Amino acid sequence: MKRFTPHRVVLILPCCIGDVVLATATLKALRRGYPNARITWAVGRWSKAAVEHHDLLDAILDTGPDALPVRTALGLRRFVRQLRAGRFDLAVSLVRSPWMSVALRLSGIPHRAGLDSGGRGFGYTIRAKIDPRQPRHEAEIYLDVARALGLDTTDCWANVPVRDADRASLQARLAANGVTAQSIVVNPAGGRNPGMRMDVKRWLPENFAALADRLAARYDRQLVLLAGPGDEPIVSVVQSHLHERVPAFVGALSFGQMAALARDAFLYVGNDTGLTHYAAAAGARTVMILGPSD
Repeated sequence: MKRFTPHRVVLILPCCIGDVVLATATLKALRRGYPNARITWAVGRWSKAAVEHHDLLDAILDTGPDALPVRTALGLRRFVRQLRAGRFDLAVSLVRSPWMSVALRLSGIPHRAGLDSGGRGFGYTIRAKIDPRQPRHEAEIYLDVARALGLDTTDCWANVPVRDADRASLQARLAANGVTAQSIVVNPAGGRNPGMRMDVKRWLPENFAALADRLAARYDRQLVLLAGPGDEPIVSVVQSHLHERVPAFVGALSFGQMAALARDAFLYVGNDTGLTHYAAAAGARTVMILGPSD
């Protein structure tokens, strides 16, 4: 395809945290390919905190609380207005939805690149055709859109920055809780996003406790429990099965602080969930416990 140089780019992936984190690989490809462009991420309220301070990003377009902002007629009209107001010349959609295709066609954006799964990318001018029957890593599927734009995707992987200010504020909180060295971070929660609750993705909390005790003893490391808002019950169960009571940060850290916690940890262990992807993208040594999803 003939290359063009956009000045205002909108990357569209509203939900959810894990998917948004994996899409930072595509953000890296876009920034490298268009170093002087203003890049905005259209992302939902649930997930925007994971990327709003990303150093490769210029702005956030808040798409609201819904996982898919175009699923209703009112939401579709609102999102189209947002896109028109942004005066973008390139849209990069990582959403597999015919309604997102409609929204992009109505947006007036001249160049529209996106995933085309089963013909759902009819509203895009540049289509990355994918086979939904072929199992592939989600980050690689997203990168197909960058490849369709003719961009180099070499060494593009999920990435989130770890800032010095977040690391300093975190160290103060860890010291106040008696954590003085590289710790083993355990997150037993996850599996919940707007419009989706899949607790079956959560390994049993007593299993997490048994694993945490064994790891702490084997590597002579302190334990730290981490979870999001509302996850107090599952963290409490893990605490009740541990040999010793350990510090727990439940909905208490910013995303920047969680990135610093993961990056500086000896090991991060978690379910197949957004925060585990986030930890890996921050550069942590990470163990993800998967099941039953692919």
